[in-house]
Amino acid sequence: MTDVIVVGGGVIGLTAAIRLLERGAAVTVWSADDPLDTVSAVAAAAWYPTRTGENPQVARWAAATYRAFRRQLDDGVPGLLLRPTRNLFRTPIPALPWWTAAADGVELRDGITPYTQELHFLAPLAEMDIYLGWLAARVEEAGGRIERRRVTALAEAEADVVVNATGLAARALVNDPAVHPVRGHIVLVENPGITEAIRDQQNPAGNTYVHPRSRDVVLGGTFDVGRGDFDPDPAEAAAIIERCTGLAPELTGARFLAERIGLRPARHGGPRVEIDATDSRLIHAYGHGGAGMTLSWGCADEITELALGRR
Repeated sequence: MTDVIVVGGGVIGLTAAIRLLERGAAVTVWSADDPLDTVSAVAAAAWYPTRTGENPQVARWAAATYRAFRRQLDDGVPGLLLRPTRNLFRTPIPALPWWTAAADGVELRDGITPYTQELHFLAPLAEMDIYLGWLAARVEEAGGRIERRRVTALAEAEADVVVNATGLAARALVNDPAVHPVRGHIVLVENPGITEAIRDQQNPAGNTYVHPRSRDVVLGGTFDVGRGDFDPDPAEAAAIIERCTGLAPELTGARFLAERIGLRPARHGGPRVEIDATDSRLIHAYGHGGAGMTLSWGCADEITELALGRR
């Protein structure tokens, strides 16, 4: 039996641990924080490869993850929803985006001023306070262990295979200067009964999206590359609410619940999922930015093949 330590307890680490356990590995997850305290817990977590460049590897991960979520939805996995979604465009797009090949219900329609087009599709959405708990429970039900442990060097992990799913911490742990934070600010309001998600990334006032969950609605947001602080900004929160109520007037007057700030673990050049060039025991899996949920199960499949496919 292959002994694996997964370093990192966010969505990438937990999904990788589950896939490895399903293939018979003995898995321990080392997480510096409780999974509900990771950046994954702050994510809006709607399936959509935001700010992710096209390449065959990423397209494969996104498609595999979409299908995994659809199966889990059919199985009644807690914390998952399926939301009709509209991406609004102020300038026409020349062709369907690359990721639409993975999604269901894709349709490009004419827009209503100021939008020239609307791209409709069905998007899985994870309520991460519930879904991360389900992932952690699946790890333990399958015989894995989750330990609270903060590492200062990956050499501390002594196992047949070590999976580096440490997100932003990978910058220091493996001396990767391409890793950088992208600050995201969201606001949560009470859901007045809406079920459709809307996204306007071409809003000149700022990135704007509305993701309705079962009890609340995620209003966003910001995408501040290189900004690594958690400082509250009331003016920024007010601007988010104003943009989102303009996009979905049904939200006008919705009761404010909370705001969240998280640091997306981005990487110039895209996610790194590969065997380390100098240590064949070490598999890197970090740098997913704001698309961790969207790429998670596909990455977990690849991590598992890298770890066990050759054995």
